Amino acid sequence: MKIVHTEASCGWGGQEIRILSEAAGMIERGHEVVLLCPPESRIYQEAPGRGVPVVALPIGRKRLPGFFAMRRWLAANPVDVINTHSSTDSWLAALACATLAKAPPLVRTRHVSVPIPNNRSTRWLYLKASAHIAVTGELLKRRMIADNGMPPDHLTSVPTGIDTRHFSPAMPAEKAALRPQLGLPEDACVFGIVATLRSWKGHSYLIDAFARIDDPRARLLIVGGGPQQQALEQQIARLGLGDRVIMAGEQRDVQPWLRAMDVFILPSYANEGVPQALMQAMSCGLACITTDVGSISELASDGETALMVPTKDVAALQARMEELAADSGRRQLLGAAARRRCLEGYDRETMLDRMETIFRHAIAQQQPR
Repeated sequence: MKIVHTEASCGWGGQEIRILSEAAGMIERGHEVVLLCPPESRIYQEAPGRGVPVVALPIGRKRLPGFFAMRRWLAANPVDVINTHSSTDSWLAALACATLAKAPPLVRTRHVSVPIPNNRSTRWLYLKASAHIAVTGELLKRRMIADNGMPPDHLTSVPTGIDTRHFSPAMPAEKAALRPQLGLPEDACVFGIVATLRSWKGHSYLIDAFARIDDPRARLLIVGGGPQQQALEQQIARLGLGDRVIMAGEQRDVQPWLRAMDVFILPSYANEGVPQALMQAMSCGLACITTDVGSISELASDGETALMVPTKDVAALQARMEELAADSGRRQLLGAAARRRCLEGYDRETMLDRMETIFRHAIAQQQPR
C-alpha cells in the first residue's frame, strides 16, 4: 500500500512517537509511507533518523495555505490511504479530499480521551469524511459510541504497540551496573516517571507525594521534557528535594532509565488513551502505580498488573509508594504480571496487523464495485 500520515502537532510525546513507530513498521513490511507535517515540528526533525520519508507542509494551523498545500500534494501524489492524527491535519486533509475527484480514503486515528464536540461539522468529519476511526483504547471507543452516536463498526480500538523485546526486564546485575552510569545510588529505592512534562500527567502530585517519603535514600527519577519543566524545578527547590530528585530531561531511548527503576508511577488525571510509557514500564517488568484515566484500566488492573490510586490524591499515592518500597516481593509479582499483560496484546506487530486490516478495508470500500 501507499500510505500517507499527516500530523499538525509541533509537540513531542507518545502520539508523535507512535506515528513514527507505526510508519517505520509499515515500511519494514514493504509498504510505501510518507509523513506530511509542519517544517517547524519536532516530528519533522525526528522522522529521517527513524527511516520515515517526510515532507514539510504548512499545516500547523487551520488556514487556507495549509488546505491548498495539502490539496496540491494529494493531487500530485496519488496514495492508497491517508491516516490523520490531530484535529488540524484531519480537517485540512478531509476538506482537501472532499474537493478532489480521486481522493484516497481517510482513516482518523484518535489518540487522546478529550471529549469530541457533538455538532454537525464534527459528525461530518468523523462519519462522512472518514472511512474509519482508529482509537487507542476500547474505553475511548465506547465513549464515542455513547456520547457521539457513532456506529460501533465505524471504530476500531488499536492500542499503541511497543517492542517487547527491547523493553524487557533487567537482571539484578544489569540494574546494579546501570545505576552508577545514570547517577543513581545502587542501594536506593528508585521511583520514576517517563512522560512529557505536561500538567495533566500529574508530576506535581508525584513530587508532593515523594516529599512525604521519609527514607533519605529514596530517589525520584523524572524522565522527559516539556512546558512544565520550570514549574516542577521550582516545586522541587521549594520542597528541598534537590538532592533526592533527578530531572533527567528528554531521552531518545528511555529503556535504560526504566530498567534502573524499582517502581514506575504515572499519576495522570486527564487525556490519556493507553499510555506508551506505562506499557514500556510494564513490559520492563516494573511494579507500576497509576490512575483510572482514559483507557489505562484496559492495561492496568488494580492489584493484579498494577496499583491504582485516585487522581490528584497525594496521600493515596504516598501510601502506595511506601507499600511497594517496603515489599520487594510484591514488586516482583506485580512486575511479572505486568510483563505478561504486555506480551498478550500490546506488542508492535499486533498494532501493525490491526492498522493494516483497517487500511485494506478502507481501500476496498472506496473502490468502485
